[in-house]
Amino acid sequence: MERRSIIIPCYMSKQLRLISILMVWFGFFGAAAFAAVPKIGTVTLLPTDRVLVLAPHPDDEVLGAGGVIQQAVAEQLPLKIAFLTYGDSNQWSFLLYRKHPVVFPGAVETMGLVRHDEAIGASRILGVDPQNLIFLGYPDFGTLNIWYYHWNQRPAYRSLMTRVTAVPYKGAYRYGAPYKGEEIVSDLRSILREFKPTKIFVSHPADHNGDHLALYLYLRVALWDEGMDQVQLFPYLIHYLTWPKPKGFHPEVYLTPPEALASDEVWRQYHLSAQQIETKKKALQAHKSQYFSSRNYLLSFVKFNELFGDIPPLKLHLNENVAVISGQKKLMTTMELPEELNDQERSAFVGVDWKSLRWEPDDLIVTIGLSKPLAQDVEASIFFFGYNDKTPFGLMPKINVRLGVLSYSVYDQNKRLDQESVQIIRNPNEVTIKVPLKLLGYPQKILSSARTTLGNFPLDNASWVVVALQGKDDQP
Repeated sequence: MERRSIIIPCYMSKQLRLISILMVWFGFFGAAAFAAVPKIGTVTLLPTDRVLVLAPHPDDEVLGAGGVIQQAVAEQLPLKIAFLTYGDSNQWSFLLYRKHPVVFPGAVETMGLVRHDEAIGASRILGVDPQNLIFLGYPDFGTLNIWYYHWNQRPAYRSLMTRVTAVPYKGAYRYGAPYKGEEIVSDLRSILREFKPTKIFVSHPADHNGDHLALYLYLRVALWDEGMDQVQLFPYLIHYLTWPKPKGFHPEVYLTPPEALASDEVWRQYHLSAQQIETKKKALQAHKSQYFSSRNYLLSFVKFNELFGDIPPLKLHLNENVAVISGQKKLMTTMELPEELNDQERSAFVGVDWKSLRWEPDDLIVTIGLSKPLAQDVEASIFFFGYNDKTPFGLMPKINVRLGVLSYSVYDQNKRLDQESVQIIRNPNEVTIKVPLKLLGYPQKILSSARTTLGNFPLDNASWVVVALQGKDDQP
């Protein structure tokens, strides 16, 4: 390799010069170690690209794609950033920020406006005109509940904190939009039609935060409805067990995929320059309410690269078994539990992940693995949401199979169905479920996931996967 002298401009700040030196060092010596991680590609923005960044909350746009946003601005590409929520229910950060609890609905909405203004400040630092920001205004900490239970004839979701059932912010994309699943999909479809993105950066389907999971799922449906499912997706992961490591500000370190997901997804990375790293940090600091309470965690995402991974749709042929994400590796990593779990939750923790799928002529057969048998008060839920382009998604069944220690029940949203509508085979560490395609509305595609809970407290979840039934285009 040719040896070259490295010149660091003298006008740079002391910190920026240090970052530049470290990046040069790791550019020479760190790349080999990172290359050992399988399936790592590169994110490249083209002159013809139209970039859409979707963020569950204000600050996620910086955490997940702050460098990409800066690059899009530098190349003068069409760019939009859309926020699913105003982030108004993050009570821990607000408690520290305001020095007292924020519990009254009006005060919660006010904190939503605080985070809205922080997002505008951060966007200016990244070089984005506030006119290119879109705030949808759906309920923070509520959009996954809407995904599960609030479609079609079901009533609108009522926010736990604001106590409203429709978008309360007059500056939002659609003020007064009911908190319903079809309304969120409708807004995303409008954005897709108007902006026509070529690349979309969005939260990850394996993320453990409900709003992050939900945004990915709503986007998938909106893309299918618009016939835009070939648009490139770049999901960014934020909340996942004890990832990322190390915590704190380490701009010289590569962000690498969690071990459980490293070999089962297609991963891509975007390398940040020293200037982009410093600007990304400043943009995070502009989200003052979050930075004040979670500085060390937020800075964990200011690293040498940004990472994007997705689980490609599983193409399932008739009478074919397909192994999904490696359950054994995931179930082993769940032994390293999040610090916020108390002793009862640690003792009750049951990890869950996929094992296999099979499509028989009239049924979908799914097998999930559990890290240990279900215990008292611990429940496993498996979700099956079918999609058929001839039926509005809001009208399609939303099936949830809930497993307790000894019994199980079946629901369509909140409507309890006959237990015999599905068949279940149970072993201590494995559950197989046979679900009739008729029950799912004769779908062409299926969105599916599994999770474990202790009462209402979430323990673990398997990544949402898209199952495409190859050759099944019509209802019988």
